[in-house]
Amino acid sequence: MSDLSHFGKDGKVQMVDVSDKEVSKRTARATAFVSLSPETVAAIRAKDNPKGDPLEIARIAGITGGKKTSELIPLCHQLSLSNLDVRAEIEDAGVRLVSIAVTTDRTGVEMEALTAVSIAALTVYDMCKAVQKDIEITGIRLLEKTGGKEDYRYP
Repeated sequence: MSDLSHFGKDGKVQMVDVSDKEVSKRTARATAFVSLSPETVAAIRAKDNPKGDPLEIARIAGITGGKKTSELIPLCHQLSLSNLDVRAEIEDAGVRLVSIAVTTDRTGVEMEALTAVSIAALTVYDMCKAVQKDIEITGIRLLEKTGGKEDYRYP
């Protein structure tokens, strides 16, 4: 188990000590997709959704959620975010969400970016459930990260 960073030599769960890591600029982009029916998409486009504009509410909820990542995921470090943004775009089959998180710190912001799109997707679900019951959230994944040991880009 010692190869897993959140396990100590004794096998107990631990927070990773990042105090010896270099401070560097770190970024992460993540995405999620909320599958919606043509009728629900039409209601959003026509600004005729009973609960209001799900895109703007989801964007703000995603930013707020991403800022609370260390409170939601027990072993995540508290980070001073330089920027956290969420884009919500309507597509023919639903809503595409993309987040970008930026910090200058000793550890990355992947979890903040992933949390942001997850909370945004759940918010779209909540805002549209009065119109459609069979909403599906898919494709939550990291698109890329920079900084730290190595950069990563989703293939």
